[in-house]
Amino acid sequence: MNKKLLALAIGAAAAMPFVAEAAGPTLYGKVNVTVESRDDGTTDVWHVESNDSRLGVKGDAETGVTGLTGIYQAEFSMNVDDGAGPFGQRNIFAGLKGSFGQVQFGYFDTPVKTAQGKVDQFNDLSGDIKNIMPGENRGSNMIQYSTPKLADLVTVTVAAMPGENANVDGEAGNETDIADMISASVVLQSGDFYAALGLDQNASISGSADADDFTTDRGDIVRLVAMYTLDALELGAIFQTTEEVGTGADAEDTAMLASVGYKLSEEWKLKAQYGVAEGDTNDAEKTLLGLGADYKLGKSTKLFGLLTKLEEDNATDTELTTIALGLEQNF
Repeated sequence: MNKKLLALAIGAAAAMPFVAEAAGPTLYGKVNVTVESRDDGTTDVWHVESNDSRLGVKGDAETGVTGLTGIYQAEFSMNVDDGAGPFGQRNIFAGLKGSFGQVQFGYFDTPVKTAQGKVDQFNDLSGDIKNIMPGENRGSNMIQYSTPKLADLVTVTVAAMPGENANVDGEAGNETDIADMISASVVLQSGDFYAALGLDQNASISGSADADDFTTDRGDIVRLVAMYTLDALELGAIFQTTEEVGTGADAEDTAMLASVGYKLSEEWKLKAQYGVAEGDTNDAEKTLLGLGADYKLGKSTKLFGLLTKLEEDNATDTELTTIALGLEQNF
């Protein structure tokens, strides 16, 4: 999409609340920039990173049907560090919501990805869980339904993705059904306790930072998540298995992560997490360590610092240590 046309479209959407009767749209975004040193044991290189900075518009729309509301979101990534373009697509969908729950169609985070909740204390940064766990996907051509909160405790979400005549299971022949890929989650939230179960079938694991155990780019994922907040203390954990699918595929990886956050005050927060992924066929292993501190300058502005270390133990052992100072501005 042409940048000027996108800017005009978003600008026009942002002006609509002054003339429209519906609740939206709302223009929003986040700029997250770090200055960081990356040391791989051989070379130490300085970088400026954009860290999934984004710009979007979202809102509700009146339908004329009592109890039925239209919903939409169009979110794009921005390369704040070097200005490279064009805008990248993030979560983009349209749908309907009501007392029955919510249905939406488009390209957006899968239920397995969103099941992580707020356990990842270094989300979008060098200590992100995607470095050791596959499953951090946005699904194309998604058809998703989410229940309302059942018994004021549980939400169930199921998404189906057609293969659209592509091979998505690693077996002979292309897929043409409506649910060639499935992603689902069951989320329980009660007060300060959060738990989730996520399941992916034929999910993309291509390029994922698993334990380098896979020969295909598709797999089935089971993700278990738990988090408990006790006053200023946040405790979180993720356990995940990924089983390769496709002709002759038999590899399986196991990944675990534990995180902790502690709010010293309204401004200061300390955080840490440690994770490990192991393969069952080649004894490969990856470990991830993150240590950091946040300082809130205001409701929408945050300064932070971090140290992360990613190590890979396989035929070509590697390590990467990152030290960063960053600024996050939400609007």
